Amino acid sequence: MTTAYLAAEGFERELDDELARAGAVVAVRHGRLLVSEAPPVHVAWAANIWWDAERIPVTSIGHAARELRRRQRNWVPYLPEHRGRGELISDKLPHVAARPLELGEVAPDAPLGSWTLLDRDLVLAAGDCSNPFPNGVARFVEDRVGPPSRAYLKLWETFARLRRQPGPGDRCLDLGAAPGGWTWLLARSGAEVLAVDRAPLAPEVERLSNVTVRQGSAFGLDPAEVGPVDWWCSDIVAYPDRLLRLVTRWLDSGLVRNLVCTVKFQGATDHDVAARFAALPGAQLFHLSQNKHELTCVVLDAS
Repeated sequence: MTTAYLAAEGFERELDDELARAGAVVAVRHGRLLVSEAPPVHVAWAANIWWDAERIPVTSIGHAARELRRRQRNWVPYLPEHRGRGELISDKLPHVAARPLELGEVAPDAPLGSWTLLDRDLVLAAGDCSNPFPNGVARFVEDRVGPPSRAYLKLWETFARLRRQPGPGDRCLDLGAAPGGWTWLLARSGAEVLAVDRAPLAPEVERLSNVTVRQGSAFGLDPAEVGPVDWWCSDIVAYPDRLLRLVTRWLDSGLVRNLVCTVKFQGATDHDVAARFAALPGAQLFHLSQNKHELTCVVLDAS
């Protein structure tokens, strides 16, 4: 079985290290795409994973397009080589809109396959991929007026990728909230938001009617005092092992239904602590197109 792992841009070494730790030997390197014949593994530093990829010998541009159309409708190319030929093949495939998402929209649920040209007459394609966005890159119609920072895009990309987000009647907790980008997005959903930080939030976010602000340390907060939350969110700057202890304490409390947090690395990537986040019951760990040297950890339906 062939699996292809498309490295998050700028983090090829992290993906290399992660695959090596998992024992997945890379057989072919094609730009940022690492192709392996080893049993498939879930890795966090891949922008997209091509499950059960197949090599398709082709004799012409038209033949390549027919072979792809025969398998499914929607395809997106990754073309680090043979770009001209690949674009001619793409021109013969159904158009995939992939328009930027409006605020609150989530990823389309139609299957989106990925393909490349390993050689002029050899296509590698997978109809089933881990990321619903083309080559793992989500595009948004940004609000450049309302949110006090662009950090809200990380949380929006998470919700869009999962096709799940808070709504009216939900209770959200935003730890390390200042200046308030995540709080702003959570409040826009109609949910009630408790924002916690030592630093003040932007005044326009603090004034929102469904936002309650508590000044203090996120690490000193008692889960029993806060009570049940539908969405536990954190973009706090903290060493990953300290954040893991905080996350574990809240999950163990049984008061968290869904959890989203950013795991930020300072200096070298700590693959050991990343693996411990991935090992949390029900956890998903992935790199967003909006992430820098960091990963996003999600646990859904924890309680």
